[in-house]
Amino acid sequence: MSHLFYLSTAARPMLDRAEGIYIWDTAGRRFIDGSSGAMVSNIGHSNPRVLAAMKAQMDRATFGYRLHFETEPGERLAEKVASLCPAGMEKVFFVSGGSEALESAVKLARQYAVVTGQGARWKVISRFPCYHGSTLGALSLTGYDPLTDPFRPLMVEMPKIPAPRAYLDGLDMDDPATGEHYAAMLEAKILAEGPDTVLAFIQEPVGGASTGALVPPAGYMQAVRRICDRYGILLIHDEVMSGGGRVGAFLGGDLWGVVPDILAISKGFGAGYAPLGAMVAQERIVDAVQGAGGFLHGHTYAGNPLACSAGLAVLEEIERQDMMANCRHVGTLLKARLEALMQRFGFIGDVRGKGLLLAFELVADRQTMAPLPPDLRAFNTLVELAYEEQLIIYSRRTRGGRSGDHFLLCPPMITTEPQVDEIMEKLTRALTRFADAHVQAGQLA
Repeated sequence: MSHLFYLSTAARPMLDRAEGIYIWDTAGRRFIDGSSGAMVSNIGHSNPRVLAAMKAQMDRATFGYRLHFETEPGERLAEKVASLCPAGMEKVFFVSGGSEALESAVKLARQYAVVTGQGARWKVISRFPCYHGSTLGALSLTGYDPLTDPFRPLMVEMPKIPAPRAYLDGLDMDDPATGEHYAAMLEAKILAEGPDTVLAFIQEPVGGASTGALVPPAGYMQAVRRICDRYGILLIHDEVMSGGGRVGAFLGGDLWGVVPDILAISKGFGAGYAPLGAMVAQERIVDAVQGAGGFLHGHTYAGNPLACSAGLAVLEEIERQDMMANCRHVGTLLKARLEALMQRFGFIGDVRGKGLLLAFELVADRQTMAPLPPDLRAFNTLVELAYEEQLIIYSRRTRGGRSGDHFLLCPPMITTEPQVDEIMEKLTRALTRFADAHVQAGQLA
């Protein structure tokens, strides 16, 4: 009997060891980590250079409080992050995870508004659906009903606009008019709320768990940047899942050449070796806040030297092995293989993503994109079938958490072409079993 509890009571085996894209349980079964955990283990498991860097730091010091000491790993990692971010994104604030990073970003934005005489600005517009973290501040930005509904009385509800899901709305995502269509919703919301009250707009450049690797339509990212500039609103990019190289560039925003005012990064940034995240901000924002007395925020483990030594080694490995190039190459191959499955399984309605942040969505009708019946619980069933095939994938519900079923396929950035074959063999068997069970029951066409 376990004293641990979490989201699910589903029985899982005991982890024994992990290496590369594989994880073994204590019974000797080998699983393919097809989702990199929760899109975390970007460089694979048990990288010897990262472990060596951590061991070297452990031999020196495992903790140094930020108010008492500067640390070499923290300074070197901040310098490295700034060099990988767009020009002007010079200031780095370390945290231990994605929720902390997003909370930090919103608090920095708010304090910047206060110290620059814009104290009426406090509303942060986000999209629906979206996921920006589980702390109450980050949850108020989140649009995913099962996770937010129980806690609404504790939160300050923030305004939402529709996510740019062109594939569900029957619009051409390659047409710049589609991008302008969705961006216009942001401008309309700003005007409805009162421009002088809106602090920031937050978005994931490439969608995470709530939208399943959603890629914005042509022109959308640039239009959003122009609208934020027009009304003096800060643009925050949630790069917790898309950052760190997984989309084939260090940041998702890089794919469109759009520079935010503040960004948050985590998950693959530390790649599972240590709890690590960061907020990165434009220098003018941080200078204004520090000049007014400093950032009124912090976490005990901010800039922890052991975590920073791991993070620096992760970034060095990404560069040494040219993992982002591999991510682009293998991601293109894997996406094509997923698209080919649409010819075999009529209930796969969409395949999307960038690099190795990929997803596919199941539907009842590909023409209307009507979701599968919610009580079918496909998002859970297919995950379990894949797990029985010893392939780990990650699922959520596309339509705000109540219906729709999408599955993230995001193996580590070191994945090879032969390993793509392994992944697809296991996934195809799981999909076949899913189809056989539900077609015979009359639940799928």
